[in-house]
Amino acid sequence: MKFTANYKKSGGWYLGWVEEVPGVNTQGKTLAETKSNLREALTLILETNRLINKPTGKIVRETVTI
Repeated sequence: MKFTANYKKSGGWYLGWVEEVPGVNTQGKTLAETKSNLREALTLILETNRLINKPTGKIVRETVTI
């Protein structure tokens, strides 16, 4: 999967967020720390979404590519 990460310096901090996934945002003292934190935040959000939306019963499941 590919996502768009955005970074912005604000005072003594760097802010980071992913455009395509609401709620995936973070901060860090360095750009490298912010990038690492953002990857972790994105991974956790995707894992959590999979868990809370785990299908039950008979369903049709497919991959969607855009």
